Amino acid sequence: MPGRPPKGDNPTAQRFSAMPDHASGRRGSPSAGADHLIRHCTLRQLQLLEAIVRLGSFTRAAEELFLTQPTVSMQIKKLADAVGTPLFQHVGRRVEPTDAGREVYAACRDILGTLSNLEIKLADLKGLRRGRLRLGVITTAKYVAPEILGAFSEAYPGIDVSLKVTNRDRIIERLNANDDDIYVCGRLDELKDEVESIPFAPNPLVLVARSDHPLAGEHNVPVHRLADELFLLREPGSGIRDSMLAHLAKAGVKPRVRMQLGSNEAIKHAIVGGLGISVLSLHSLVLESSGDRLTLLDVEGFPIIGQWHLVYPRNRELSLVARTFLDFAVASGPQIREQLDAARNAFARNRRA
Repeated sequence: MPGRPPKGDNPTAQRFSAMPDHASGRRGSPSAGADHLIRHCTLRQLQLLEAIVRLGSFTRAAEELFLTQPTVSMQIKKLADAVGTPLFQHVGRRVEPTDAGREVYAACRDILGTLSNLEIKLADLKGLRRGRLRLGVITTAKYVAPEILGAFSEAYPGIDVSLKVTNRDRIIERLNANDDDIYVCGRLDELKDEVESIPFAPNPLVLVARSDHPLAGEHNVPVHRLADELFLLREPGSGIRDSMLAHLAKAGVKPRVRMQLGSNEAIKHAIVGGLGISVLSLHSLVLESSGDRLTLLDVEGFPIIGQWHLVYPRNRELSLVARTFLDFAVASGPQIREQLDAARNAFARNRRA
């Protein structure tokens, strides 16, 4: 008909189709802008990206999540294709996120954190029949934490537990990244405003030597005599190392360091080999207390009295599982003290013999 606009060129239709949602009285769905990513991304891909950024390595992320590296690389490529830009760049031997990668990482943390909180709330509704507990433990506490965790697992067999053992510096990194539910370590004074810290068991640091050491038979040895000894130290980042050096410095003693070793077991073997003396947690010597190769030196100012603490971020709500484990660990304190007393008495008997 004359005067009728061509089909498809209706000005009224064009006017309404050009109007934004709020002008036409419609409200857009909150997920409308994310529709592309919802259809093309998976939670597994976001989990992989989060692990790669946190660990700085495709290989380490694959190991943590029990996948092959080609699988990780393929999934990250699919995620980058969905986002429309590269997510990682190589810097030396490390991989670092691009600007887009950092944005996706921040969103990952929010999404995965929300799902984790949901999992916690659902587990709380089910009681302790099911759930998960992730425990981060400072290296020396590996002589204490597994026994507590084992007893807890016997009492609550439906709970999946994991244990990460590392040094003090790495524990702080994991705590800042919220990688675990609860941490077992010494005091974290530098984070005192950011964490809840509950002491639950003693951690005496003792001076250890080979049983035939010249100071082994002496009592109340002046601390200044340690200036003549060769010391074996843990690696930088170790809480025991820091405590020992601070304690000796306060007494005016500068230790002669013979070597640094990466584990308590290596240090004990080096002591038996006659390479020097060291400061170790008494917990790490409980099994050796019935032997005759090591002894505790009776030196002024030793043992250094410390405490194990149960630590978690102050702004994080603990799950029912984590709260139950916290109470369980605190209740184990008296038994741990008995074990330490028995070990100390056994060393004393060996020395008299």
